[in-house]
Amino acid sequence: MTDVLRRGRGSLAFGFLVQGVAFALLVTRIPAIQDRYGVSDALLPAFLAAVPILAGVGSVTTERLVKRVRPSRLLRWSQPVVLLALLGVGAGERMVELGVALAAFGLAVGVLDASMNMLGVSLQRSYGRSIMLSFHAAYSLGGIVGASLAWVGAHWHLALWVSYLPVVLVLLPAVLVGSRWYVDDGGGAADEAEKPAGEGQVLVFKWLLPLCLVMTVAYIGDSTVSNWSAKYLQDVLGSSEQMATVPYNVYMVTTLLGRAIGDLGVRRFGAAAVVRGGALVAAGGFAVVAGAPGAWVGMLGFTLLGLGLCVLVPQTFAAAGRLFPGASDAAVARLNVFNYVGFLIGSPLVGALGDLWSYRGAMLVPMVLVLVTLVYARSFEAQPDRYGGGHERPRTADVGRGSNGL
Repeated sequence: MTDVLRRGRGSLAFGFLVQGVAFALLVTRIPAIQDRYGVSDALLPAFLAAVPILAGVGSVTTERLVKRVRPSRLLRWSQPVVLLALLGVGAGERMVELGVALAAFGLAVGVLDASMNMLGVSLQRSYGRSIMLSFHAAYSLGGIVGASLAWVGAHWHLALWVSYLPVVLVLLPAVLVGSRWYVDDGGGAADEAEKPAGEGQVLVFKWLLPLCLVMTVAYIGDSTVSNWSAKYLQDVLGSSEQMATVPYNVYMVTTLLGRAIGDLGVRRFGAAAVVRGGALVAAGGFAVVAGAPGAWVGMLGFTLLGLGLCVLVPQTFAAAGRLFPGASDAAVARLNVFNYVGFLIGSPLVGALGDLWSYRGAMLVPMVLVLVTLVYARSFEAQPDRYGGGHERPRTADVGRGSNGL
């Protein structure tokens, strides 16, 4: 069983890494995509908003599908669709082809995000210790690799399909081979005839709401960095155009470092303490950015943001698994929708406040929002009295699905 779990952990981490590569290759080449298809500035926000909206639809659909299909199967077939859709974005010529490719990408990403976090939660439960942050560290590493590959493509003025094709040709067979070792709930020991994980406990949405709020806030912060850091450094803090490209890379590197060591902090101090610390560091980062007298201090603020925000999302998924051990798949799928809610709110919110007020003042809004996490930090602790149908303890049928907690 130890070997099964170890292989399952490695293959899932690779899946997270591939997802980071694919997403970075898409978002970092948006100007090139816009030029290739002649998408106007007025129409571009509609295309960009469609991806997270459809991803939310995919996540909700996954909540229904896992009642009949194991998360490992959903992950096994959604990841190739994401990669092929990415290639479709680069290879198309007409606007309608871009729309179809982005729609497929969005729907598949929703299924992919939900199913891989389901597997991460169940693996952590089987391991009996915190490992969730390590999966998201692999995603951050993939984002750095994808952004670097995108830089190479832009630097050498390669056509989008030329940039994307070698990546897809390498990663597509790799993820199909790696998917052989994905591990579902119970360490892969469950029989196919068993009821799928996610049944046997009632998902009470009001108990999940605090975690949904934290997830939304975390992605408001993340989208603020990804969408506004370059503009803020250049227009507000007076940096050069070249230097303005650095904050997001710094943010991704510090996110990777924070997640690489974050599991050790959870094991030593507990999830709630790590979440409180992350929220305070992130709020401090926004405060530094808002008050920065120059570009270098602003860079320090974005560095702090990476270290603080990086722990919130993985621990929110893990907390949902602890809160609903007999319905963790459904809880993760429902929670994952608020990933996209935060992404949709964050960028327009900061942009509107920046235009109406000031961009320095706009940075204080996500600072206040991330501090709300402190109010709900107790939701990240184990709460063994909350089981479906009002039971004080999980039913016997749920014990085999990993209700041992952490």
